[in-house]
Amino acid sequence: MASCPLVRVVSLVPSITETLLAWGIEPVACTRFCEQPSFTHVGGTKNPDIDAIAALEPEIVLMNDEENRIEDHTALVDAGLDVHVVRINELDDVNPALTALAERLHVDFTPFRLPPVQPPTRRGFVPIWRRPWMTIGTGTYGSSVLTHIGVANVYAGDDKYPETTLDEVVSRRPDVVLAPSEPYPFRERHRTELETVAPVVFVDGQDLFWWGARTPAAIRRLGKALAP
Repeated sequence: MASCPLVRVVSLVPSITETLLAWGIEPVACTRFCEQPSFTHVGGTKNPDIDAIAALEPEIVLMNDEENRIEDHTALVDAGLDVHVVRINELDDVNPALTALAERLHVDFTPFRLPPVQPPTRRGFVPIWRRPWMTIGTGTYGSSVLTHIGVANVYAGDDKYPETTLDEVVSRRPDVVLAPSEPYPFRERHRTELETVAPVVFVDGQDLFWWGARTPAAIRRLGKALAP
């Protein structure tokens, strides 16, 4: 690491908080979704407490264009705070985004190498919500992760987060359902319902959707979970 990293950092993104800790930086505050109960919390990703953040006098506030709201970004900038936005739409965005983030934080970062891309061998469906059923489509990090591990997303080509029905999913003929632990907590009790579509593999939702320091190991874990 560089000798003088920024120390008063507020993270409004769970993936960034996890990455900061991997880099040896403990944020002065984060969201309640960052899974750091001992840290100071400043609201959620969609409703951060702007006044509380400003009172902390951070050197920089870290946001993501998808997880956070533009109006909160505007409010933080209007409060005179330095805000850095990390944009991730696919797996190939991670190394450049982390390189830019490391430069802003004055830390050293060596871009990681991913496991080799696997040829597509199965067609997959990933439910992310229930009532209504929702999934991931084009331009999402999760869909690009599927491609990397050899799973063709049956909703590739659709909007980012389309609503659907199980009958519609069946018509797309997936070979496997990847049921993640978040954002909707799919569990064993949902297996029977999901198996009306295809055989089910339960996966770690953070490995599928959280990007950053965990990305290389997450790719390996997901590939192992889906190994024939």
